[in-house]
Amino acid sequence: MTTRVGVIDYGGGNLRNVLNVLKYLGHEGSLVSGPDDFAGIDRLVFPGVGAFGDCAGELDRRGLREPIVEWIRADRPYFGICLGYQVLFERSSECPEVKGLGVFEGEVVQFPLDRGLKVPHMGWNRVEPVDPDFPIWEGAPDPLYLYFVHSFYPRPSDDRIIASTTEYGDAFASSIASGNTFAGQFHPERSQEAGLRLMGNFLSR
Repeated sequence: MTTRVGVIDYGGGNLRNVLNVLKYLGHEGSLVSGPDDFAGIDRLVFPGVGAFGDCAGELDRRGLREPIVEWIRADRPYFGICLGYQVLFERSSECPEVKGLGVFEGEVVQFPLDRGLKVPHMGWNRVEPVDPDFPIWEGAPDPLYLYFVHSFYPRPSDDRIIASTTEYGDAFASSIASGNTFAGQFHPERSQEAGLRLMGNFLSR
């Protein structure tokens, strides 16, 4: 069944890549640039590349903050990618004065710069599902490697929402899941067959 998928447009992000993936998987994608664009969509994807503060500010300017929060709190299907994962939390050390969406308690922190890690964390890395039977992981390769590009990552206050972890210096929460909300620090649209599998699972849930 074809579903209409809204893709959050805040003036940045891998919009074209995500729209192409949706088309490849047989689903219609449309940009959500303002509150009126939520009408008629079945699922919401928030792809993100850029700075936390710029993103949150643009969501406010476009009137997107409240509709996104209402969508998630109504437990409608949401897939957050990279910055679309980070912005779900209350705050980020990248821009301490800027409020995130605050859907989940926690903060976004930077990888330590004094431990010999290359920052940003860039490239393929292993993703360890907390519950391999969770529907988003169905049919995914084991071991599962996905593509990352980021210097910051969320630190959820509630460990129960962590859906996967990834090692980079220490283990960090590379994705979360709560109801029909799933969000990850990795880029499924850049992760070849494994990423397509995750996106396809989200679209068919």
